[in-house]
Amino acid sequence: MPGPLAGIKIVEWAAIGPGPMAATLLADLGATVLRIERKVAANLGVKRLLKFNLLLRNRKAVALDLKKPDAIELVLTLVEKADTLTSWLTTSEIGNLRSSGLV
Repeated sequence: MPGPLAGIKIVEWAAIGPGPMAATLLADLGATVLRIERKVAANLGVKRLLKFNLLLRNRKAVALDLKKPDAIELVLTLVEKADTLTSWLTTSEIGNLRSSGLV
């Protein structure tokens, strides 16, 4: 049975903190969530525990190198087609990205 958020499209661009948890809950409620990940995993000095994969449930992911113009264009297209974006960026940082043409 579809959840109450079925049909809602969300782009998740958040690596740590409340963003991924919020995206997990939204996906659990039926939203379609697409996670943007780094092309190369960040080395934070610790191995990622298998239980972390539980937080990535119910969503798809795409790994992009955001230093490449094609990847930026893809992100723009995804965000334009989505209903919302979850992000680790502050409001002022999003404003800076908008003025540079990223969001």
